[in-house]
Amino acid sequence: MTAPLIDTFGRTVSYLRISVTDRCDFRCVYCMSEHMSFLPKKELLSLEEVDRVASAFVARGVKKLRITGGEPLVRRNVMSLFRALSRHLESGALEELTVTTNGSQLGKYAAELADCGVRRVNVSLDTLDADTFHAITRWGDLDRVLGGIEAATAAGLKVKINMVALKDTNAHEIEPMLRFCHERGHDLTLIETMPLGEIEADRTDQYLPLTAVRAGLEEHFTLIDLPDRTGGPARYVRVAETGGRIGFITPLTHNFCESCNRVRLTCTGTLYLCLGQDHAVDLREPLRQSEGDEALHRAIDHGMMIKPKGHDFVIERRNARPAVARHMSTTGG
Repeated sequence: MTAPLIDTFGRTVSYLRISVTDRCDFRCVYCMSEHMSFLPKKELLSLEEVDRVASAFVARGVKKLRITGGEPLVRRNVMSLFRALSRHLESGALEELTVTTNGSQLGKYAAELADCGVRRVNVSLDTLDADTFHAITRWGDLDRVLGGIEAATAAGLKVKINMVALKDTNAHEIEPMLRFCHERGHDLTLIETMPLGEIEADRTDQYLPLTAVRAGLEEHFTLIDLPDRTGGPARYVRVAETGGRIGFITPLTHNFCESCNRVRLTCTGTLYLCLGQDHAVDLREPLRQSEGDEALHRAIDHGMMIKPKGHDFVIERRNARPAVARHMSTTGG
């Protein structure tokens, strides 16, 4: 029950991403269908159960917990979970507790997140144009998100902006976003759109390879490769002209499976071993079998045995179906 989590390919799992809800107050076009069907609340793990599973992973050597969704900050009483998990930061067993958010609730919760030991937040922001923002998110309010980012900065949180590169939507905005971020001391991470879940749009029309983005940036900036890692899949460069960092997450043009250290827990207690595969283990049943965690740890061990070598993401006209049927919001960021 304290042995490190090592899969059959020798990779140590040290990073657990936890979805606390499949719900979101946005409907981003690359992530969700406009008319989503969400899970009944009774199917979700309670926040106390999420704490118990997370604590089991911390006991096995997981050093980083990221709370995700959907939009995690719309989960009722979610701050009680952050307060509970902060004990692992205080003990030194956990190195980082963080969150990925669309920013809509940051104005409300930024100071409390900082009080709970959160030091970094990832904010999903694909454009600085209000009309484009509304077109991408369908329901979002750009000013509210920008206000949330300012609140996070004021609370002392380090902000990283996650921008999904979309060919005909925001490709021309990548350079302005870079300048916006670096002028404020934020990192920028660019992400290729991923073939997860059925959406109305055609992803072959959305997909923009980051190799092309980087080549375009290098016409205007000096990009210096860095060895930096933040626990996730991004590869970082320093922009000499601004002094800031850009991360590139490239699941299609250059996957990062060989160094995968991550697993994902859904809000219903399913542990997915790969974002782009269906290999999964149910943790809810063993969690509820008894007050002890023996069955839970056995299920986690089984997960390590079946964690696949990598995903098979493809976006092309002749193979338009998503790699997996579930949406990103279901898997958990």
